Amino acid sequence: MTQTNMAGAVAVVGDLPRRSVARAPWRRSFYLAITLILMAIVVRGFWPSYFGHLSRGGVTRPSIVHVHAAVFSGWMVLLLTQVSLVSIGRVRLHRRLGNIGIAYGALVLVIGLAVSFAAPVLHVRAGEWTLDRAAGFILLPLVDMVLFGGFFGAAVAYRRTPEIHKRLILAATVALAFAAVARMSFKSPLVFLLIWLSPLFAAMAFDVFTRRRVHPVHFVNVAVLAAAFLRIFFMESEGWLRIGRALLVPFV
Repeated sequence: MTQTNMAGAVAVVGDLPRRSVARAPWRRSFYLAITLILMAIVVRGFWPSYFGHLSRGGVTRPSIVHVHAAVFSGWMVLLLTQVSLVSIGRVRLHRRLGNIGIAYGALVLVIGLAVSFAAPVLHVRAGEWTLDRAAGFILLPLVDMVLFGGFFGAAVAYRRTPEIHKRLILAATVALAFAAVARMSFKSPLVFLLIWLSPLFAAMAFDVFTRRRVHPVHFVNVAVLAAAFLRIFFMESEGWLRIGRALLVPFV
């Protein structure tokens, strides 16, 4: 090899790390951006009924609702913290905090299940809802919790496999965001579905751009969530109302 060719080769090899370093932070920041978008969706969805009143000096709600809002907001803050740590390369601290995150995820599930029953029961007791309306409604949060629990449990099981783990955590959080998107009152179910799943679609597009293919976990996540979305068409069916009434009658 001539001296000129050797110099050129050294220049190319020496340039590779700089290109990787320049590109890596942008790639690591993608999930940070998605988390911020999810937080914006949650704030937008709950602003008229909760956060807006809270910002004006208070909101009259039962204590369980405030606890649920605080725990759910804490999940979003925890997620933002964890994604931020990865984006700046603090992976060890991310893993240490993940041990706390496992316990916190369990708390999110327990409080979510509690509020799934408490909210409709309180509306019925206050004379604001009929038992049938409450029975239909309860299908929505119960499925949210089943989805969250399933995705979160799988994310914990795959916590040693980052490429799977982070996609499952994203799906778990998207599952929780259903209630926020539902409060935006989209007239078209298709628009509702697209907005709800938009963070996953963005992540799939990012995969194509950076990996030239979509990670298989995304296909599973989208399929499960899309199937669960169909519950909105069954919540007023007589078959489900019988089940919903049976679940609520002991508490009302």
